[in-house]
Amino acid sequence: MKNGKGGRVKGVGEELHGQVRKGKPVSMSRSEMTEMVLPSETNPLGKLLGGHIMHLVDIVAAMAAHRHSNSLVMTVSVDYLDFRNSVSVGEIVILNSQVNRAFRTSMEIGVEVFSENYLTGKRTHTTSAYLTFVALDEHTGGPKEVPPLIVKTAEERRRFLGAGKRRKIRLANRFGKR
Repeated sequence: MKNGKGGRVKGVGEELHGQVRKGKPVSMSRSEMTEMVLPSETNPLGKLLGGHIMHLVDIVAAMAAHRHSNSLVMTVSVDYLDFRNSVSVGEIVILNSQVNRAFRTSMEIGVEVFSENYLTGKRTHTTSAYLTFVALDEHTGGPKEVPPLIVKTAEERRRFLGAGKRRKIRLANRFGKR
């Protein structure tokens, strides 16, 4: 598949060290988690605690990373977390995640969180996040190569290309090369 600049978007049969690695489509990593918001998880205003949302975001992102890599994974960074709207006690919180891009041993996972009023069915986008996970070898505990990501739709391609740009910024910030 070609990217917008005439270059190739890696995927189906990516070659690494002379071996062709079989890719996995985005759909294989998609994960969803649903939970009812209880009073014990809210602040005095009856709104879901931001820290609890962060916890749920990390879990659903890990699910997508596990599915893509078929291995143990570890959260390496959360470089973007945006709280757009609050979630009220009694509402349903829905978290969706997917791998946006797979690099050599790491993956960027995108997460979107929605609240749903179960009486009206109205859904509101409440939170977005980008997390980076590294796949771990179960025997050594060191980084493990992950399958390339196969992108099929325009939306998946947009996320794939955006993840590459975000990675450059992450690495520049991490190593002080701004």
